Amino acid sequence: MTDIQPRTLPTTVHGRYLVRGGPPERLLVGFHGYGETAEANMAEVQQIPGIDRWTIVAVQALHPFYVSRTGMIVASWMTSLDRELAIDDNRAYVRSIIAQFPPPRRLVFLGFSQGAAMAYRAAAGSNATGLIALGGDIPPDVVESRPKLPPVLIGRGIREEWYTDEKLQKDLRFLREVTTVSTCIYDGGHEWTSEFRDAAGEFLTGQLVDQSAG
Repeated sequence: MTDIQPRTLPTTVHGRYLVRGGPPERLLVGFHGYGETAEANMAEVQQIPGIDRWTIVAVQALHPFYVSRTGMIVASWMTSLDRELAIDDNRAYVRSIIAQFPPPRRLVFLGFSQGAAMAYRAAAGSNATGLIALGGDIPPDVVESRPKLPPVLIGRGIREEWYTDEKLQKDLRFLREVTTVSTCIYDGGHEWTSEFRDAAGEFLTGQLVDQSAG
């Protein structure tokens, strides 16, 4: 019998991200959900009240694929295959993107669904000043490392089926041990809503108030 051994090696791929210019000292970095695109994330983030006071960066996941029914190209952040290596790749990818900008005074990460895990990973141990997570839980690798995290806003729809209330409560117990956290429980499902956007806008306004006070 042939002894087959899986091996891995580092390689270089090109990442893709969208930028909508704004004040360089305020950077909001967004991560889309599974099977979405940077364009979808940018379209939602641009509807947040007061977002013109921020530079927006919408990051596209490194793993594109076709939607079989439509042929549309979308992306995913990772699968269970070589998961730890993918986590390291994604973290390095985000760091490289942020390095393309002048060091911001305010850095907020925002993620939807699968992108929420990326927002937590990007913020963990970084100089982030805020984190917004919509419809996605804290990944176990972040919980296990118990990193320093900035203030967090969590959004969840009352008809949400994936990010259940049980998952929310578990996340809240952890976050209250390491940072401050607020929630927006809105009338909706696994989706962006105007109610959540309003809450995100208030959270970002609070970031500006903290900055002026400092």
